[in-house]
Amino acid sequence: MACSVPRIWLSFGFTLLTLSAGPGWADPMQTVEDSPAYFPDDIGNRWSYRGEVTEGPVQSIDHKVFVNESKVLRTEKRKGVQVTVFHDSNAGNHGPSDSFYRRDAVGIVYHGSEPGTPLERQLVPYQIVQFPLRYPSSFQQFDRKQLDFGNDLDGDGVNERVDVLGTVSVVGRDHVTVPAGQFPDSVHLEARMMLRITLSADNHAVVGTDVMNAWFAKGVGMVKYIERQELPPLRRDRGLVSEIQEELVEYKVKPPAHSFERRESPPKGVLAHDARRHELE
Repeated sequence: MACSVPRIWLSFGFTLLTLSAGPGWADPMQTVEDSPAYFPDDIGNRWSYRGEVTEGPVQSIDHKVFVNESKVLRTEKRKGVQVTVFHDSNAGNHGPSDSFYRRDAVGIVYHGSEPGTPLERQLVPYQIVQFPLRYPSSFQQFDRKQLDFGNDLDGDGVNERVDVLGTVSVVGRDHVTVPAGQFPDSVHLEARMMLRITLSADNHAVVGTDVMNAWFAKGVGMVKYIERQELPPLRRDRGLVSEIQEELVEYKVKPPAHSFERRESPPKGVLAHDARRHELE
């Protein structure tokens, strides 16, 4: 399972629900003041990350180190909507990609990526962040059934079908230390996605999971993420596991006045849904 990692993050979610306290959370919710400042998107902003990836079949794990350079390139119209273009040189060690976002007064909407995946193209556009951020809270992002998975896992020449369920939680604030420095009061977000994949050869179902924890600092953006993806054994293999981590090494971000004071009207009819690339490799 490979997932692109947008610098302003989350690409999970399809049906936008009101943020509400998650089960077991008794504490009153707190609001993150100036929430948009945690997701800077001015043209020219750039971030450098150091990453590690551990992946492969169970009991045969490969460890790799990589770097990723991320920057905000430009704004452009995409299917009639003005979006901001982020370019990553090697997000998650998956090579170069462009990702497209629109920010408005109520949050950030993800409009896909290039190269994307068949599954992602069935889901975009979708909301990935709501303003203001409140914690502890969570919302269900999507619950889609019988989508084209875009891959043939059982070798019968037919792509599998998949049911996809995702949730996002605003966990709280943490003190985060990375090569770029220390970032107290970073906002901690967690995205959980479950994929129920039905094999076309015999209708056997397997469940894959993708859990991503990411931390964002005010005026900086994403400073760290850890993502774990798992797929249990199929008929003829030992299953797959992948853990990816990126930490901020250096950054150049413009003062927040430019982007954060925008007051665009929210797009009508846009439902929420965090790509990233939802695809098994």
